Amino acid sequence: MGLKMRGIAFYIFVLHVLFTALLLAGGCAMKRSAMWPLATLEGVQGHFMEGQIIDMKAGKTVSFDDLMAALASVRVVFVGEVHNNPEHHLMQVQILQGLLERDHRLTVAMEFFEAPRQETIDEYMEGRMTESAFLETVNWRKSWSFPYHFYRPLILLAKTNGRPLLALNVPHTIVRKVARSGIESLEPAERGQVADQIDLENDAHRAYLLEVYQTHPHREMKDFQAFYEAQCVWEDTMADEIARYLAEQSGKMVVFTGNGHIINRFGIPDRVLRRIDVTMATVLLYPLTDATHMNKKIADYVWLTSGCSAGVPRMHSRRSNPSE
Repeated sequence: MGLKMRGIAFYIFVLHVLFTALLLAGGCAMKRSAMWPLATLEGVQGHFMEGQIIDMKAGKTVSFDDLMAALASVRVVFVGEVHNNPEHHLMQVQILQGLLERDHRLTVAMEFFEAPRQETIDEYMEGRMTESAFLETVNWRKSWSFPYHFYRPLILLAKTNGRPLLALNVPHTIVRKVARSGIESLEPAERGQVADQIDLENDAHRAYLLEVYQTHPHREMKDFQAFYEAQCVWEDTMADEIARYLAEQSGKMVVFTGNGHIINRFGIPDRVLRRIDVTMATVLLYPLTDATHMNKKIADYVWLTSGCSAGVPRMHSRRSNPSE
């Protein structure tokens, strides 16, 4: 193992200790009954449990090394998360380290930064800006709703290995405006910051988001159609950024985003495929809190995790999709 990767391995160990302390301090050390929650998969006999990685097509568990070997054959890897689950952030670091060990040309793409901030991100990743100046300039506290220390290990791992970081997100003011009053309410300058083509015709995607909308309260979003348009603007624009980059650059990409954007592929992944022909795989980090029956189509791979939340309140109402 190279010097850089040994240093990162030690960093991950320290991170694991810190996250364990966070879980215990925050009441996240879940009290288990005699029966742990189990998951079943359509068409497959038996059960799956927390900690297992499932190859959804094969209907069986695989090791982490098996997962990494399978992901080596695709150009784009989507990795989901529940934003306030510390376990998910630790798993993402493990996945990124595994991918970097196999392909040093990897580009890291993230939902967690707004695309117009790309120049600032490049300056920081290239060592031309301090971390504190970087966070202030990208306006992290207002542009994203979750603590930076959840994402810092991923960013440092990419930075240490000299890999580019691609910002994917739409400015939050635009997403919120569409969620309140629809795409047609955007001014020309705002419309120019989102994808030209917005697909509003996927019935399965609409049904999924209708369930999300009906399950969660929305103080500012009284109209489901506007809410749905906001999701599609959001996801088509992120897909646009990914497809544009892949068309211009060679090499592999890993995309980190909320689960809601990759589940069933009808969020970002299928929208990328409509723009560019590329091999891909989705890895869903799935909190297992109750007995669950899973559809094979939700992802290519599912890593079952605890449902533990860090209990960190959002800094403000940034997200339009609580399913993330």
